[in-house]
Amino acid sequence: MDFVSAMLEDLHWFGFEWNEGPDTGGKFAPYNQSGRMNFYRDALEKLRAGNFIYPCTCSRKDIQQAVTAPHAEGDEPVYPGTCRKKSDEQTGSSSLRFRVPDGETISFVDGNCGEQKFVAGKDFGDFVVWRHDDVPAYQLACVVDDAAMDISEVVRGADLLVSTARQILIFRALGFMPPNFFHCELMLDEKGERLAKRHDALSLRKLRELGETPELLRQKNFKKCL
Repeated sequence: MDFVSAMLEDLHWFGFEWNEGPDTGGKFAPYNQSGRMNFYRDALEKLRAGNFIYPCTCSRKDIQQAVTAPHAEGDEPVYPGTCRKKSDEQTGSSSLRFRVPDGETISFVDGNCGEQKFVAGKDFGDFVVWRHDDVPAYQLACVVDDAAMDISEVVRGADLLVSTARQILIFRALGFMPPNFFHCELMLDEKGERLAKRHDALSLRKLRELGETPELLRQKNFKKCL
């Protein structure tokens, strides 16, 4: 809970304000994903009934060894379809993958980056919607929460543009209308590297301690997608 409190404090400091959420309450509670498992399991069963998913026993190492095509930094490699044609019988160590419509172009107009087009099976492959440790993956949780909470616009980093194409497929499979999207350029350090843990980047809390202000951080890092 200390990390959650710190995250909310940092967001407030940066200038974000919200009219409902984990610290203010609201009609769409609960806001912690651990309390929303019934929503995710219901959605999973709809995907299963529609034959949109299949069990997968591949590890990250298996996929890395099988994949030769390049992929964007921070995004997962295109899954080679190893488990697509295997038995649908799920084992205890299986994850569940969404079967993408190979060759179909998934397009949307982003509020910051303009028109975006991604080809299923080429720019992204079958992706995990339920992890092997029996919890929902990011892609499914985002879609289910956005739909259940009547979210009209999603604002997030430009590194998630491809994830939006994946999520549009889930919205469609579940019969939900996708929200509008606005993808911002990422905050960069003095070397032009994105602020990420694997680059040992400074956290928002550390930047705050160094005397940076929310106004300066917003001005130096907001720009259109190229």
